[in-house]
Amino acid sequence: QVQLVESGGGLVQAGGSLKLSCAASGRTFSTYAICWFRQASGKERDYVACISESGSSTYYTDSVTGRFTISRHNTKNTAYLQMDNLKPEDTAEYYCAAGTGDGTGIGSILTYRYNIWGQGTQVTVSS
Repeated sequence: QVQLVESGGGLVQAGGSLKLSCAASGRTFSTYAICWFRQASGKERDYVACISESGSSTYYTDSVTGRFTISRHNTKNTAYLQMDNLKPEDTAEYYCAAGTGDGTGIGSILTYRYNIWGQGTQVTVSS
């Protein structure tokens, strides 16, 4: 299976930007959809954004729409989350995850099973 490592987190002031990277090892990166999730202290883990295997489809949770952009560069085995206009409520541990579907090719990637996870990277936004 592919292995994932996140990087790019840090401390930023409100209104600033960060770009997270999710680097994959192995030769099967392009066969997985990728999602970014986040979990704040004491809160549930929430989906942030997802991108399909080819990069042709993307999805965003309402709270980040218009501010975050998910992308991938399959030849570099890397997915990204560009985060602009950051807000204190974006503070969380961010994880990337790789998922697969049922093989029919017609289901939304939001229904995939995301079973492969990176170690996480902390994003802290100060007011």
